[in-house]
Amino acid sequence: MKTNFKMIQQDLEAVVKRDPATRNKLEAAVCSSGFHAIVFHRFNHWLWEKNFKFSARVLAQVARFLTGIEIHPAARIGKAFFIDHGMGVVIGETCEIGDNVTMYHDVTLGGTTVFDKNGKVTTKRHPTIGNNVIIGSGSQVLGPIVVGDNAKIGSNAIVTKDVPANTTVVGMAAHRVAELNGQSKKKRQPFAAYGIVPDAKDPLESKLEEMSREIAELRAEVSRLKGEK
Repeated sequence: MKTNFKMIQQDLEAVVKRDPATRNKLEAAVCSSGFHAIVFHRFNHWLWEKNFKFSARVLAQVARFLTGIEIHPAARIGKAFFIDHGMGVVIGETCEIGDNVTMYHDVTLGGTTVFDKNGKVTTKRHPTIGNNVIIGSGSQVLGPIVVGDNAKIGSNAIVTKDVPANTTVVGMAAHRVAELNGQSKKKRQPFAAYGIVPDAKDPLESKLEEMSREIAELRAEVSRLKGEK
């Protein structure tokens, strides 16, 4: 538990450092719902690791009721974690979050349904977040993807693919996916949390890849013709 208490101190310091509306540690400890949620989680995670899983789940529900923030006790969260404003945050069971991460309200670190070759759900369903990452309000980070160190995710972004380190990603425009995984509509599809599965082929992305190949081929042909002159 010593490590947990030290991490709680670091979480408290993170609130004061990153929230301009918080003036001191006392105010952070009393008024920050994000801090309250992570304190609950540090204890709940300790219970989970000690195999008191039911107690951990019950207390996680209590924390959700009190703070509006839902964190599964199995989720692994590094030091100096800060949730600003809090309400509506969801962090799933197999999430792994690094150090010095900042999240805003209404963020979901959600799981997608991932099946192995035997048709069983795999254990890793949620994102892995690197160190020093900022996740803007309303963002949905879904599936067993990796968000690299120092990355920034803009507000209301929907992220279903890996995010390289030291990059910023934005955007949420939806577009039609005619056939899930390219399969026939007549074939029964498995349940997909959040409406997607990790290997669903994005037709817009496929079209852009096709256009890129055609442009490369045209450039090569133009270069060849110039060389013949």
